[in-house]
Amino acid sequence: MARIASEALIERLAEWGVDTVFGLPGDGINGIMEGLRRHRDRVRFVLVHHEEAAAFMAAGYAKATGRIGVCLATSGPGGIHLLNGLYDAKLDHVPVLAITGMQETSVLGTGYQQEVHLDRLFADVAEYNMMITNPAQLPSLVDLAIRTAYARRGVAHLTLPNDLQVAAADADPYEHVAPARPPQTAPVYLQPPGIPRQEDIEWAADVLNKAERPAILVGQGALHARQEVLAVAETLGAPVVKTLPGKAVLPDDSPYTTGGIGLLGTRPSEELMEETDVLFMVGTNFPYSKFLPEPGKARVVQFEADPVRAGARIATDVPVVCDAKEGLAALLPLLTPRDDSAHLAKYQKMMAKWRSDMRSLENPDRDPIAPQYAISVVDDLATDDAILTCDSGTIATWAARHWTIRGAREFYLSGTLASMANGLPYAIAMQHAYPDRQVIAYVGDGGFAMLMAEFLTAVQHRLPIKVIVNNNNSLGQILWEQMVLGYPEHGVRFAAPEADFSAWARSCGGFGAKVSKAVDVAPAVREALQHDGPALVDVDVNPNEPPMPGKVSYDQAKSFAQAFLKGQPHRAAIASTLFKDRIQRLGD
Repeated sequence: MARIASEALIERLAEWGVDTVFGLPGDGINGIMEGLRRHRDRVRFVLVHHEEAAAFMAAGYAKATGRIGVCLATSGPGGIHLLNGLYDAKLDHVPVLAITGMQETSVLGTGYQQEVHLDRLFADVAEYNMMITNPAQLPSLVDLAIRTAYARRGVAHLTLPNDLQVAAADADPYEHVAPARPPQTAPVYLQPPGIPRQEDIEWAADVLNKAERPAILVGQGALHARQEVLAVAETLGAPVVKTLPGKAVLPDDSPYTTGGIGLLGTRPSEELMEETDVLFMVGTNFPYSKFLPEPGKARVVQFEADPVRAGARIATDVPVVCDAKEGLAALLPLLTPRDDSAHLAKYQKMMAKWRSDMRSLENPDRDPIAPQYAISVVDDLATDDAILTCDSGTIATWAARHWTIRGAREFYLSGTLASMANGLPYAIAMQHAYPDRQVIAYVGDGGFAMLMAEFLTAVQHRLPIKVIVNNNNSLGQILWEQMVLGYPEHGVRFAAPEADFSAWARSCGGFGAKVSKAVDVAPAVREALQHDGPALVDVDVNPNEPPMPGKVSYDQAKSFAQAFLKGQPHRAAIASTLFKDRIQRLGD
């Protein structure tokens, strides 16, 4: 059997350590599928039901493992469908390789069926973007694509015309210039050194040692630096704020953390940002600058791996380019231990009150079911090394505040893109990567409905993922955002009949339970977690539970009131829920 160019592609992927490709076949990639078939002992092909899910799976795989995620789609519409998941990888800075098909080279430019020049379409999303025009380019371009994805923490894209896919692997029809041939040894990506310059570390230490009210803000770039973050926090007596992608940097019961930041964050974190005189940003490029200190009110030190992003988000006194772990290790010997613990103690007291308030909202006696209670049950019953994936929407608020990082737990969501529908594909990819760990997708009804066919994918691949649907029969986050603008809600609640996603789960051959009473939440979740296979619990939660910010501003309260005065259609139910929340906090 003659060796085809697609085999050279798959063989090189395998040599890079790629063991899984997520995708959906089509006539634009039949040659690549044959390459995968011939090398199925080295690279596993995971058949999905929608290309968007394949791209999300590649992004989720990369987020959880640190290794490149790979997705495959056919020409035209198949490649177009990849874009949302690829932008998730781009904006959250994880390495992903997208491989797509293209029409035969002889018909390009003629308006042939499904002729979409994906290399042009992907120009914004991809750091490396190339159409293969000669089999001799393989495997060198595979090497360049993967190295670029790793180096720039983003997306690489290769598109292969149909005729090249099945051409002889050693074909070189032009033979004008000798093609670049990579060495026969296994390819390797050389990680750039993460040690900062000594003068930068000394500069940072000088600013931090003079801080009277220091604060540390950590993100996903510090996920591998837990011990170093704790050591610096202890030395400086500094509270630590966590971005949502960086939620797993520190345990949520750590005496040093004030929890999250922004609309989904805590009141102590918001007040800390208002009070701090020196902010130390580690492994984060937190985009919502309105939640950071006002310009001129605090000095800023930033440890950032990317020279482009260092100092780009907020006026920064000391931008340092380094790996978070290596940078903090170099910094520690230069820091002066703080004798006065009053600053840290103040925020520890505030966090104790905040945690008490959050526990009070986890009330099993509420009807309809409080979403805070539903996620608290998952939090209580999940293992200490569980991975939770989360969609965007109100569920991100509940997960931020009621999913507790302890032990080796992890947490992933679409951070900067904030896309819906990523939670289920993430869970599938991460269960492939970690077959022995508990992986839970915490999703909303809106996001789950978008890619719900992938639950069938989990069943077909015998992946024991668990899915918890926070079902408020609405687009809950948009509902509250409309009201915060001062407008009554419009077009955000789904009409009858309400979805029963548990029926879909059972029809796929998985476990499915529908829950509408709080007393049934814990038994259903426990049974799902113990089920030997894919399981789904569809929980009907209170659609009128507002995801209130940690600290409500005057403008937010004013707009909320204006929405009521203008005819908010569910104002009585919302007012009742707010009243119950307030009573619950006071009664704790």
